[in-house]
Amino acid sequence: MSFRILPADPDWPRQFKTVKSALVAVVPQDAVIHHIGSTSVANLVAKNVIDIQITVGSLDDLNKKEMEGVGFVHRAVERDHCPPGMTLPMAELAKQYFKTSDPISANIHVRERGRFNQRYPLLCRDYLRAHPLAAAAYGEIKLGLAAHFSQDADAYYQIKDPVFDLIMVAAEDWARATRWQIPAGD
Repeated sequence: MSFRILPADPDWPRQFKTVKSALVAVVPQDAVIHHIGSTSVANLVAKNVIDIQITVGSLDDLNKKEMEGVGFVHRAVERDHCPPGMTLPMAELAKQYFKTSDPISANIHVRERGRFNQRYPLLCRDYLRAHPLAAAAYGEIKLGLAAHFSQDADAYYQIKDPVFDLIMVAAEDWARATRWQIPAGD
């Protein structure tokens, strides 16, 4: 699988809203939808794929057939990356994963409310939004990795995931200092 890292696109927030409007019709009423990942951070380079997190009470609350009926292809029940040095139960990292590419390319990550993996991408996103220099440095790392590993996504993520873990050390300090909390949906 090859991929490219592109300059920030001011249309990404609109694309998120378009995909979100399709999701709202098929997710549980108490689900919360967030724009996550690099496309959710202003001026950050990214793959042209909108990452969306749906937070649910239980992974079983989501109706896969309804999701697939509106164009979201179920890819897997997955486990998110566990940062080095941490030991977390599977439940803290479990997620459902969907993709769509028509008309907008999007990855849909369904995670349970209150889990480690539900909080992680939101804190990272908000930290990078509040710290443009950290976001710019992270963007440079992504560009360098893509230049070396554009044909090898596994190698790209093998290095990128620990970089996120380094960012999260600072993000956790920032969260404590600012009393950051998981925000309402986007």
